[in-house]
Amino acid sequence: MDTSRIQQLIEHGLAALRLAEPPGLAAALAQYVILLEKWNGAYNLTAVRVPEEMVTRHVLDSLVVLPFLDDTPVLDVGTGAGLPGLVLALARPEQQFVLLDASGKKTRFIEHAIDRLGLKNVRVVRARVQDHADTEGFGVVVSRAFASVGDFIRAAGHQLKPGGRLLAMKGALPENELAALPDGWRLGSVHRLTVPGLRAERHLLEFCREEAPK
Repeated sequence: MDTSRIQQLIEHGLAALRLAEPPGLAAALAQYVILLEKWNGAYNLTAVRVPEEMVTRHVLDSLVVLPFLDDTPVLDVGTGAGLPGLVLALARPEQQFVLLDASGKKTRFIEHAIDRLGLKNVRVVRARVQDHADTEGFGVVVSRAFASVGDFIRAAGHQLKPGGRLLAMKGALPENELAALPDGWRLGSVHRLTVPGLRAERHLLEFCREEAPK
């Protein structure tokens, strides 16, 4: 694999996104792609096999949600190979991230990547989201291709602090799913996202609890 080529692609993507970035981010993200490609051959972590496609479809596709985070701890539900949580943690080294997945092979990969990348702001939890409980809760809970909107809200809604937001990363706008939200929840905002180099539709949906009538 041409590591310099991967890093160059990432640098171009970061420039297109116009994100404030910590020093060395492109190099760290390139190392993550290299690790993912290496482990993918044995553990089948992602259907994307080509490293250059991993840059667009995984790394840049994760980074587009960065402007919609606040500075509170973030829970990434069904993180898989660390998407978007590990990528976001590299971009926000001062922010805390918890990456949750029920798959042992995926959490082992994430732990290995955290060690190799020297990350200090990430905690990995192997569990089903329905079974996990954090005493303080989270201001933001994010998912990427985890489940339907309704299933995501039902499974992860209890993880939020009061006033917190659920962020669902989607492709095309799921109109049918939005028409059947669980009771007590509402759609706060819809953001159409543009991922450099990707023609497919991308949307970010923000959900929050409905306010109780006064």
